[in-house]
Amino acid sequence: MERVVIKELLEHARIGVAATVYAHVRLRLQRDAIDLLGNALRSSAEITGKPDDGDESSLSAVPVR
Repeated sequence: MERVVIKELLEHARIGVAATVYAHVRLRLQRDAIDLLGNALRSSAEITGKPDDGDESSLSAVPVR
């Protein structure tokens, strides 16, 4: 569904054009999200001085861009 909307917004004649040209954007956003999660987990370990083993629940705030 997203591809159809993108195709229409960018006025491409075929959905394949939008899918091919703009697919890298979705991959970049996924990589950014993974990096953000990794940084948040790393920060949690630095604050406590120990890696999170998952036994304790903890609240943490992560800045959102």
